[in-house]
Amino acid sequence: MPNETIENNETTAPAADASHLNPYSYMQNRELSWLNFNDRVLSEAQDPTVPLIERLRFVQIFVSNLDEFFRVRVGSLIDMVPAGDAYHDSKTGWTAEEQLQHIYSAARTLCSKKDRVYFHLEHKLRHQDIWHLSYDELTDDEQEYIEQYFQNHILPLLSPLIIDAHHPFPHLRNKKIEIGVVLKDQAGRKVFAIIPIPDSLPDVIYLPSRHNLRYISTEDVVFDYADIIFDTYTIVEKVKMSITRNADIHADDEDFEINDDFRSIMRDMLKRRKRLAPLRLELSNLVSDECYNFLKKKLRLADAQIFYVKAPMRLSYAYPIADKLNDEQKAELLYHPFVPQIPDSVNMKRKIEPQVKDHDILLSFPYESMDPFIKMVSEAADDPSVRAIAITIYRLSSKSKLVEAICRAAENGKNVTTLIELRARFDEQNNIDWSERLENAGCTVIYGTPGFKVHSKICLITREKNGEITYQTQIGTGNYNEKTATLYTDLSLLTANQAIGLDAMHFFQNMGLEKLNAKYDQLIVSPSTLKSTVLKLMDEQIAKGDEGEMFFKLNSLTDVDIIKKLKEASCAGVKIQMIIRGICCIVPGIPGVTENITVRSVVGRYLEHSRIYRFGADDDQKMYIASADFMTRNTERRVEVGAPILDPAVQEKINHLVDIMLHDTSKARLLGPDKLYHPILNANGEPLPPFNCQQAQMDEAIKNSFKNQSTQMPSSPAKTKKKSSIFSKLFHHGE
Repeated sequence: MPNETIENNETTAPAADASHLNPYSYMQNRELSWLNFNDRVLSEAQDPTVPLIERLRFVQIFVSNLDEFFRVRVGSLIDMVPAGDAYHDSKTGWTAEEQLQHIYSAARTLCSKKDRVYFHLEHKLRHQDIWHLSYDELTDDEQEYIEQYFQNHILPLLSPLIIDAHHPFPHLRNKKIEIGVVLKDQAGRKVFAIIPIPDSLPDVIYLPSRHNLRYISTEDVVFDYADIIFDTYTIVEKVKMSITRNADIHADDEDFEINDDFRSIMRDMLKRRKRLAPLRLELSNLVSDECYNFLKKKLRLADAQIFYVKAPMRLSYAYPIADKLNDEQKAELLYHPFVPQIPDSVNMKRKIEPQVKDHDILLSFPYESMDPFIKMVSEAADDPSVRAIAITIYRLSSKSKLVEAICRAAENGKNVTTLIELRARFDEQNNIDWSERLENAGCTVIYGTPGFKVHSKICLITREKNGEITYQTQIGTGNYNEKTATLYTDLSLLTANQAIGLDAMHFFQNMGLEKLNAKYDQLIVSPSTLKSTVLKLMDEQIAKGDEGEMFFKLNSLTDVDIIKKLKEASCAGVKIQMIIRGICCIVPGIPGVTENITVRSVVGRYLEHSRIYRFGADDDQKMYIASADFMTRNTERRVEVGAPILDPAVQEKINHLVDIMLHDTSKARLLGPDKLYHPILNANGEPLPPFNCQQAQMDEAIKNSFKNQSTQMPSSPAKTKKKSSIFSKLFHHGE
């Protein structure tokens, strides 16, 4: 994929040498692997084939990812520092302190690169008449407008604070922007002051303009008008700053023993999270040693934890800015709109239950719509033969048709059980709110098991007809979130296979009893059988030697046992292909060790989120979709569910999707033995013709939906005219 030239002083590490191998030679640190993945995200902001505003959004995604990385992963490592040599990374042997040193160095390089990319994009946006301005660039009329805006809309909301004996250093809020100011009073004494920027203020202020889009960051306005706020002082220096705080808090087992109201435990946890220890301080410009040391001491930070950033600290304006664009700009600067399609295996004019009974249905998000599944649950809510609905919930959208259907089922007298995970990181409050809504509707709400997050995605509908119990089951790789189903790639299996349904029934019963060690006939479930089944199936391929083959699509790979088994398989000659979006702790392509392993990472318009496990080929192939990545937390410390793909048509569909992804030359990168990602080239080291697997799946979804509509369209003359309008609408959405 061609990248526009942006100055980059990073050097490429030499290729790994298979000689003199140490125990960690074919593994890499998970944190550095994640930082490499986030660099892949930033590379999308450099891709000239990506529309400009979308590129700006990738910079925002990079920043948001890095913020969460510091809050969770860096926070965890800082907590482990006191353990010293008693704690070592299982992939590299590094202590927590050694890992932090590598992380701070790599993160500093990436942040500098982010600034360069951001200003490069801002320069290009100005050629599109989109101007992010500094105060000095404003016209006289614009400065007058901003001064009035400041006086009328900003100043009344500010709460500046001078730090002295009577006013202690305040608690700086996580990832909020504060303006730090060093003042001198009339007697010549210096004092430090802080201006918190309220959340209620917009990220940017749009300026009146008829011909182009002009705006200025709110943080810059407050920064520039600091002298008005402290009009009785002389400003010596000032800086925009933002603190990142540790978020790695978990509800522990003791909490369960002393308080049986898990919702109240989670509410207390969220309050504590807001006040956790600082991990990183971002400063907008260099400050004096006196100011630097003052902040360093008050926040108890080391030099390595202080970062200078030149780009705006708030970049979330990159999303709502689309509303300010005219139609011509939207067409050029944004992705063309795409609406998830109805697959040709589903007829939305008929009831879903008999269709699932006739054949398994696979939905591939976001190319295909979540609507068939929601319709299946909605129909079940009103079906007199339905006796029970059970579902696991990890993340939901703020407005959910699915939950409304579940609540209606309970209100209609169905036995509805919702296993809701309140510990879904950063989504806790939303899940607390939904749990109360579900309870009020009459659902039985349970919260999982101490020490084990319930991350599985499974829904069971139980019917009784003529005295016979039957099951319909949905098992997916992603959450029941209607918003992210249009943004994340996931697979959702709808099946009437009674063996799978019976397993699902036992699964929900076992979860109610906190029985996590159960075994199932068809489903693979962690922490009991998922990992052991995967290892057993890998052994079957190892026994085939160079005739064995495996494919895995995952978000992350960190489980040491699975990594060792992959290395063993490679040494046995098994061909292993993997698509791993993020963390990958195995180093592929090392001669004599992992030379039969290839790893791709696909980063594009949609977030790759589906998990596929495939063992063998042709008639001997065994395939699963699952909620679990190959991370120790998923295989040993979470409740995850994987389902076998037994319907030949569904298996063929997944194999087809895998084939499309493996042929990507635009958004895919190959992970090399140097632990870096490289463009996919031909045997002569030349670029291949561009092929975007996500675009290909969008095109195919539209084609299949078009075929679906044409086969289901009534043929009466009265409907013929409407058919034409439906087709044109489909093509419009496809653009």
